[in-house]
Amino acid sequence: MIIQPRHEQFPLERDMLYFNHAAVSPWPVCTAEAIKDFTKQNLLSGSKNYLQWLELEKQLRELMNWLINGDSPDDIALLKNTSEGLSVIAYGLDFKSEDNIVIPKDEFPSNRIVWESLSPRGIETRQIDIVNTSDPEQALIDSMDAKTRLLSVSAVQYSSGLRLDLEKLGRYCRENNVLFAVDAIQQLGALAFDQKKIQADFIVADGHKWMMGPEGLALFYCRPEIRAKLNLNQYGWHMVDNPSDFNQSQWRIVDTAQRFECGSPNMLACHALHASLNLIKKTGIENIESSILSNTKKIRRYVNNSKHYSLNSHADETRLSGITNFKHNSLSNAYLHETLTSQGVQCAQRGDGVRLAPHFYHEQWEFDRLFEILDAIQST
Repeated sequence: MIIQPRHEQFPLERDMLYFNHAAVSPWPVCTAEAIKDFTKQNLLSGSKNYLQWLELEKQLRELMNWLINGDSPDDIALLKNTSEGLSVIAYGLDFKSEDNIVIPKDEFPSNRIVWESLSPRGIETRQIDIVNTSDPEQALIDSMDAKTRLLSVSAVQYSSGLRLDLEKLGRYCRENNVLFAVDAIQQLGALAFDQKKIQADFIVADGHKWMMGPEGLALFYCRPEIRAKLNLNQYGWHMVDNPSDFNQSQWRIVDTAQRFECGSPNMLACHALHASLNLIKKTGIENIESSILSNTKKIRRYVNNSKHYSLNSHADETRLSGITNFKHNSLSNAYLHETLTSQGVQCAQRGDGVRLAPHFYHEQWEFDRLFEILDAIQST
């Protein structure tokens, strides 16, 4: 068997085709090495280098701010995951009975359950079909009224890969005094993101998908003008002014987004995600986006040219993301997924089909091999 070339940062198993970045990403070499180095430091010298670790944490906030094209690292908090960030919003805002929240129908549970949990307080969660419409943004806008307090959307729909026009939504929300939250987990690290144009009030995204980091560490952005309006539901030493002064009796909550971090940071994950985001910055987000969209088009061309497969994802190329969802016209999705997995293709069964999600580093032979496998399945 000829050993095909791999990207130097992703020496995956020989027979593996990794098309599952919309779920959990493999780590690049630089990230694995950062973890090894951090482990060695802990093994040999404990917390001796803690001041250096704090500097790395500061750099991580700067990288996250760069990734969203934000105004300041002070607007970034390091939370555990996307669900925690959305919960900070849901239970921090002073909702009133009969307020409503608008979300797309068929959102990932993180961006649904947290809002539905507010229903005992008389708060309605409106779930809007954005798939069976020619204008998803307008469908969301038309569903809002004078009682709409918040619009919360995924930048890219996790199942279909539908990419929303966040600028249009952000502009409407700002003009109509509606708060705007973006779950950006399926966009950050894959596609360019511009907070200055999008005008989101909140951005949340765990780092384990397209950012190629570990689970358990998430970016949380909160617009400075509304930070103090979010009620805090957890408290601790890390969220106050001068947190290293352990004896202070008169404490004050810090003004920056660190106010949402009550305790010690996940320093292990900080080292890992710092390395992954450095790789993204070194590669260039524009280059990454171009490669990912090119890879998406390869898969969609194959599906569209096949008599045996059908595309579930939105056909409009202005809506492209790193996700493609498709199905076999006569075989079940479960069988298709199981067969692909047995052949080394890492993918996911989602929605009405099977989801493929390659990153920037894939080589052409990986797509050739994928299509050979799909050809063999369609001939069964």
